[in-house]
Amino acid sequence: MHTLSAPARPSAAVSPARLSRRSALLAAAGLAAWPAVRAAGPGPAEKITLAGWSKPISEITNVLVEPEKGFFKAQGLALTYMPGAGGGDAIRNILSGQADVAFTDPGSFFMALDKGEKLRAIYDIYPQNVFNVVSLKSANITRPADLKGKRIGVYSLSSGTRQNLLVMLHQAGLKESDVTIVVTGLLNFAPLLQGQVDATAATDTGLVVGKRRGIGEVDVMETRDVLNVSSDLFVVREQVYQEKKNLLRAFLRAYRDSAAWMIAHPDEAATLAARYAIDGTDREINLEVIRLRNAAALPAGQGAQGAAAVLGTFDLDALQKAADAYRTLGLIERPIRVADVVDTRLLPAA
Repeated sequence: MHTLSAPARPSAAVSPARLSRRSALLAAAGLAAWPAVRAAGPGPAEKITLAGWSKPISEITNVLVEPEKGFFKAQGLALTYMPGAGGGDAIRNILSGQADVAFTDPGSFFMALDKGEKLRAIYDIYPQNVFNVVSLKSANITRPADLKGKRIGVYSLSSGTRQNLLVMLHQAGLKESDVTIVVTGLLNFAPLLQGQVDATAATDTGLVVGKRRGIGEVDVMETRDVLNVSSDLFVVREQVYQEKKNLLRAFLRAYRDSAAWMIAHPDEAATLAARYAIDGTDREINLEVIRLRNAAALPAGQGAQGAAAVLGTFDLDALQKAADAYRTLGLIERPIRVADVVDTRLLPAA
């Protein structure tokens, strides 16, 4: 891990125009943690490491533009972004002490709690479920029950694509053993087109890119129609929560400000993504992806006006229903009382 002030630019070894947003996380499995700028100003900046589920891709442009925008610098922080291959990876990186905060999905959070890990969720990044399962029209897969016996692609076994696929399968009375799960990784829609899988678990942004790349007519099953739960949360270890409350408050203020900026300035963000995201070479796709993430960052029915006032807030009832559903479906064994593992006291005031 290292810290630089220069923009992160796409590697010549990667074909950014061909990367889908969630599948880009596997583009370079050995990639070192993405560096952001060290804060200047009075006194030494406090270091904080964010463990992501992905590589530095356009949907997290608000984080990637730190060298230029300095949202974290303004809070006295020196941010380092640590790439990962799924939400489970982000959890592992905080459990090992390599990172302070995990950018992870609720399923990975619940499963870690089920194993006895002491964790807290402190910010709801995307209150809306953005996961789906996509198949070609010719496959005639129009409902979850149709997935029985099929080969289904996921980004990685520790990703939210797999967790949400399991929810969809269980809701249809199917087990993981009733299907064949295939790790597609990079270019997740290519295996679908090539007939290597019958369907692929993806997200709204991945689908946008797939359509732009010519996947043709598809059937899409939205996970939110089965279980409408948040897509991603900021999660920390209990020890970090107890010992670094001020650091975490500063982190959440900085992230909230960066998210509010991207909501207010999607066109600027789309332009900057070309410089900072490994998949950002097509500005129009950047803009479409950024708009989708901006919408997902807001609670259902909330417009962009006054966004800062609601960014990060939890719907505890919805999250509890999700935890209960995970247990009912057999994805976790122990009951989880969400109020005990979600803490809203660090959320910044607007």
